[in-house]
Amino acid sequence: MADAPPRLAAELETADVVAAEDTRRLRRLTQALGIHTTGRVVSYFEGNESARTPELVEALTGGARVLLVTDAGMPSVSDPGYRLVAAAVEKDIKVTAVPGPSAVLTALALSALPVDRFCFEGFLPRKAGERLGRLREVADERRTMVFFEAPHRLDDTLAAMAEVFGADRRAAVCRELTKTYEEVKRGPLGELAAWAAEGVRGEITVVVEGAAESGPEELDAEELVRRVRVREEAGERRKEAIAAVAADAGLPKREVFDAVVAAKNAARTGPAEGKGPA
Repeated sequence: MADAPPRLAAELETADVVAAEDTRRLRRLTQALGIHTTGRVVSYFEGNESARTPELVEALTGGARVLLVTDAGMPSVSDPGYRLVAAAVEKDIKVTAVPGPSAVLTALALSALPVDRFCFEGFLPRKAGERLGRLREVADERRTMVFFEAPHRLDDTLAAMAEVFGADRRAAVCRELTKTYEEVKRGPLGELAAWAAEGVRGEITVVVEGAAESGPEELDAEELVRRVRVREEAGERRKEAIAAVAADAGLPKREVFDAVVAAKNAARTGPAEGKGPA
């Protein structure tokens, strides 16, 4: 509770309308902070978000200060809030945020994985086939990836990640971040999947290492010659074709040139090979 910024308490006390994902949790929050809300409290959750948004926008256009709070995450980031923000911006209403704990950034900082570049993938699809499809889409992603997941689906998700990314890909499962029972489990995806099979509780954030950068493509002499021939048939001069193939393969031009010459010599001598006396 000490992570709640002082500004949050001030906003809760002075807002004209407080839109809460769960009004019961809101009461527990205000009691823990030792404050009282003076504005009107309304529910704002996934089930009524679309219907409630116009009402809140109307209050905003009338000059009211509306505060949106969610249960255990940043509003609008895989939580209710996006519709209200978009609708308010469309009406040229000022929107700001009270800085506070972020599961995404906290998980990245605690993961011990590279964080100079990262991407947020949110929740994966619930159906196994769709989940595998989404993971295959990001299998070659080189940035560190951050996912949210429900605890009862965590073992299946980690198993799917191990299947698509490889059981040895490093990852971190972060549970109940910035809360009482915070826990971070680090290791290869295969080991984490086995650990999660025993059951995990709480709000889950998964951080996965990005794909390793692949080195130059390894091509044999026959493939190098074939690629040069394709370029020549397309109208390139042999010298330019050899240079282009060498650049694509990350090889010295001389190596490609030697492969082409060897193939040419083999073609000349090939028909005479194996002929003996009649």
